[in-house]
Amino acid sequence: MGSKKNIAVVGAGFSGAVIANELANAGFKVSVFESRDHIGGNCYTERHSTGVMIHKYGPHIFHTDNQDVWEYVNKFLEFKPYVNRVKTTVGGKVFSLPINLHTLNQFFEKTLSPIEAEEFLRKKGEQFHKDEIHSFEDQALAFLGEELYEAFFKGYTIKQWGVHPSELPASILKRLPVRFNYDDNYFSHRYQGMPKDGYTPMFEQLLSHDNINLFLGYELSRSEVKNFDHVFYSGAIDAWFNFSLGRLAYRTLDFEEIEVNGDFQGCAVMNYGELDVPFTRITQHNYFSTWEDHDKSVLYKEFSREAEEGDIPYYPKRLVNDKKLLEKYVALANSESNVSFVGRLGTYRYLDMDVTIYEALECAKKAIVAFNNNNNPPSFFVRPLS
Repeated sequence: MGSKKNIAVVGAGFSGAVIANELANAGFKVSVFESRDHIGGNCYTERHSTGVMIHKYGPHIFHTDNQDVWEYVNKFLEFKPYVNRVKTTVGGKVFSLPINLHTLNQFFEKTLSPIEAEEFLRKKGEQFHKDEIHSFEDQALAFLGEELYEAFFKGYTIKQWGVHPSELPASILKRLPVRFNYDDNYFSHRYQGMPKDGYTPMFEQLLSHDNINLFLGYELSRSEVKNFDHVFYSGAIDAWFNFSLGRLAYRTLDFEEIEVNGDFQGCAVMNYGELDVPFTRITQHNYFSTWEDHDKSVLYKEFSREAEEGDIPYYPKRLVNDKKLLEKYVALANSESNVSFVGRLGTYRYLDMDVTIYEALECAKKAIVAFNNNNNPPSFFVRPLS
């Protein structure tokens, strides 16, 4: 029954590639349309002229607690153990992130024990406690105190998001841990690693299927929807409606490449939290493949700014006005009879790779059931306003 359906998938990143592969395996004919000249979306990796494996749109370190997702990606890629150890330069000194016992003792020139450090930080923040915590700044001051907030988060956050931390929701900071031991692993997930040969081979395997036709450099228009029984759209939801209600707010990134002989900074990621440094961080891509040896280092300075027409949207801002506009676009999307909006851009949510893959697998599973019962899948498998 599935082979009678004519399915389109817009976007060849994780959402689109996983959904296309699952549908193709179930016997459906799938056309995948990707506006860029390569597959993989923002997870695209390639060899630099120096031989260094680079993450063209910024580093993507795989981390998850979901065993099923971990086993899924390992069917396609060989992962090497990798621990993300982030450093930050502030006030002419280098510290470890996330904030841990070493960071605290170094910053305050103390020799605190874990119990002492927890009490020390509690006292730093108690003067800023409020009955209701609304903003990133409220949360940071109450959690960390003024000195750590000013040094590590205020300037970096303004550069990254383009707004003052008092305008950002507190939930953003809640993703960043503080550890009262010397663990400087940026992530705390059970499974962490980097693909030995980059992410692109996974997308090549996902999309190399007899039931999949891939069209690169092709932007499917709404007028072409009638040619398909169903469309899975992983592009920006406001773009699908030609921004008819206005543009949702995204941040985008600009990169400045640096190529040097030898080692440049001695680590993979160096943040710069001060406002007078225009970039947010420098990433050294040699360190994302520590099992390889190269004579040269390839680095990228990252500059964050508001996404404009023609830019690649990286992450949604989801401020109050953005959510109000999103609600209107969701209403429009629900009126579409044969289009499902999926992924980070289609649902206007900040998603890690593992969550994106999990949702794509669940989406495909439910869609296959719907198709085999001659029904159309819903416009949204995950409610974007939640």
